[in-house]
Amino acid sequence: MKLSEKIGYGFGDMSSSMFWKLFSYFLPFFYSNVFGLSLADAGVLMLVTRIWDAFSDPMMGIIADRTKTRWGKYRPYLLFFALPFALCGVLLFTTPETGKTLWAYITYIGMMTVYTGINVPYGSLLNVMTADSDEKSVLSSFRMFFAYGGSFIALFAWEPLCNMFDKARVVTEGASGLAALSTNPEAWTKAMIVIASCCFLLFVLSFLMTKEYVKSESTVSVGQDLKLLLRNKPWWLMIGAALASNLFNTVRGTTTAYFFSDYIVKTVEMAPQWAFLVSAGIFLSIGEISNMVGVVLAVPMSKHLGKKSTYIISMAILIGLSIAFFFLPCTAGGYWTMLVFQVLISTFTGVISPLVWSMYADVADYSEYKDGTASTGLIFSSASMAQKFGGAFGGAAVMWMLAGFGYDTSAGAVQTETAIMGLRVLMSWIPAAVAALAILVTFFYPLTKKKMEDVQAELAAKRAAASAD
Repeated sequence: MKLSEKIGYGFGDMSSSMFWKLFSYFLPFFYSNVFGLSLADAGVLMLVTRIWDAFSDPMMGIIADRTKTRWGKYRPYLLFFALPFALCGVLLFTTPETGKTLWAYITYIGMMTVYTGINVPYGSLLNVMTADSDEKSVLSSFRMFFAYGGSFIALFAWEPLCNMFDKARVVTEGASGLAALSTNPEAWTKAMIVIASCCFLLFVLSFLMTKEYVKSESTVSVGQDLKLLLRNKPWWLMIGAALASNLFNTVRGTTTAYFFSDYIVKTVEMAPQWAFLVSAGIFLSIGEISNMVGVVLAVPMSKHLGKKSTYIISMAILIGLSIAFFFLPCTAGGYWTMLVFQVLISTFTGVISPLVWSMYADVADYSEYKDGTASTGLIFSSASMAQKFGGAFGGAAVMWMLAGFGYDTSAGAVQTETAIMGLRVLMSWIPAAVAALAILVTFFYPLTKKKMEDVQAELAAKRAAASAD
């Protein structure tokens, strides 16, 4: 496979991830501190809208599996949905004068529907660009490397963009001397227009630079497809593993904006030349760079240890690091140590991310081997669903827990000790518990390296025989 095709495939998730990280890490803060929803209402919104995703994601997978065009089955959707994807992102971060709750539901459901329309086919494209399991890991690593690159750009630029577009801004400085994030609704909309324009171009490039090589067909009815999927044990376990990894990332990421705005920025006194480092955007951006390092490590680690073992070992390390994070003091020295922990935690979440998508590709191959029909789109739709459910449950849980800890969303509020403790727990013990759950689920995952070598050898023979006929 050409390097340009791998880069082109990476551009697709670069676009998606720019949006997804902003949704996961800053949308809850936007709803509660900019848009004007209560913490409880914002949590309900994020959770209730997932009911639609439980239907839309499998529907999109079924449609994509049965699509036939001169450009292939999955690739055309990258072009068709690129512009709606960008427009929905802008509307999501727009604040109307009236009818805010209704607007929030309509725009959030609309954005997630379009996200499904482009990302289910995009994820499925991995399985028809190559038939080799190791090459899928390489392709998945390209995907995640570019995804984290896009996330870095979006997260690093977000606060400066919002602050730049806030012309009427009254600056309130924290202990570090660094200005807090703007809460001007118009500034947030303009910042999203910049990001959305980049996302549109990246998806168009992804369409132009990729190609489908593997020919696979769904040979059974929709009902039979769903029935076979529900009997697929590795698929159920991958749902659990993907959900847990997304929960881990979302809980930490969603909490970060609150953690910095009400704890770190107001407490840490950093030397003036280093004060710029004390911000949620910098903290998260450092994490994205470290994620990219983890993606690079994922291929050699999984080749040596196998995907399952690499996933479990990485999650075990994340448990230890997350618990230790709780005990770091909120001082200048403690903050430097927090940055080191952010590098380490993000490196191992970076190892896990490409493994999840590559393991989904293995589940798709196992399904074709076991049942004699290709349901790639349907299987990858569950990956999209797990990502969105993880984001929704994580975001809703953070907001409800903050409400339970007595977090005050009013402008200039000074948080109680209980609320600060809640922020610290959400950055440490809660993610550690999620990582432990991920290990438990993945322990029972049966598709080892040896098993997949046997599956793909037999699949190659079947596909060769079918082509000869």
